[in-house]
Amino acid sequence: MKYLLLFLSLSIVATNGYAQKFKKIFNGKDLSGWNIHGTEKWYVDKGELICESGPDKEYGYLSTDKAYKNFVLELSFKQEANGNSGVFIRSSIEGVKISGWQVEVAPLGEHTGGIYESYGRGWLIQPKPEDEAALKTGEWNKMRIVANGSTITSYLNGKQMVSLTDDKIGEGNGFIALQIHSGGGIKVRWKNIRIQELP
Repeated sequence: MKYLLLFLSLSIVATNGYAQKFKKIFNGKDLSGWNIHGTEKWYVDKGELICESGPDKEYGYLSTDKAYKNFVLELSFKQEANGNSGVFIRSSIEGVKISGWQVEVAPLGEHTGGIYESYGRGWLIQPKPEDEAALKTGEWNKMRIVANGSTITSYLNGKQMVSLTDDKIGEGNGFIALQIHSGGGIKVRWKNIRIQELP
């Protein structure tokens, strides 16, 4: 019994230690570790990552160099002007045609935190209308995305928005990417982008 309790204690310590191993994937200085896709604007200003529509008013993406399968991703965003954007997971791209799953970032009432499959099945799940009030318009918002096996769960400002288990998502693998939607007039600020990889 003594050895069992010792083993359990060590397991808890190890688990807690692992859970603290978040790593920044945006350095607050430049776009090192990221790739631009398309002609839209991506730049760093005062330690924040900015995405902004360019003259072509098309889709644009900023993807990580590295692929991530299972992880907890945390970031903060603030929407300026039209905030139609998103966070793609387990994705790949040709030009600006992206394949993968987007956790939506959009103006109030347009399903921030929902999951959309690009060039595939479209909307897979949207938050309940009453839960969308968690979005703070014109202020900083904190998003948390947990991708573990076939299950994706999103949180906005501490509130769970959606949770979806899907075999196709479970088979996916690829980079994380931020999006600028087409149409022009979009500007979103991002900061505190960090990830904890899961086994």
